[in-house]
Amino acid sequence: MKRTIIALTSALILAPTLVIAADTQHIKFIGDNQTQAGVQFQGPVEVVKVQALLDSSNPFMEKKVVVEGNLVRQLRKDTFMFSDGSNEIQVELDDDIHLNATLTPETKVRLFGEFENGRTPEIEVDHIELL
Repeated sequence: MKRTIIALTSALILAPTLVIAADTQHIKFIGDNQTQAGVQFQGPVEVVKVQALLDSSNPFMEKKVVVEGNLVRQLRKDTFMFSDGSNEIQVELDDDIHLNATLTPETKVRLFGEFENGRTPEIEVDHIELL
């Protein structure tokens, strides 16, 4: 009897976890032989200027943003300095971002991520588009 109760309880606890894990599979970038799951939108996007982010006075602000410009130099393995042509801000790329192209300081990109206005203001980048 105890074994049956333990088995049923374990199944009830693990089942939702397995369903959620299976639902989160997706591909962020399209390679030569890959397809992308989800929606591909080609149209206007609201782009934020770096200066508007830096002018924010709330040190605990976290906000989803889209910025356009260039990665001008690499600071660490996954950390870069980004410039929109007027100002610079530090950006950190997620580990799961992979591109089939080499980025140079002249490569124009659109970054999608979350701005964090802490001790060092930065954008944690979730997705990159080459322009």
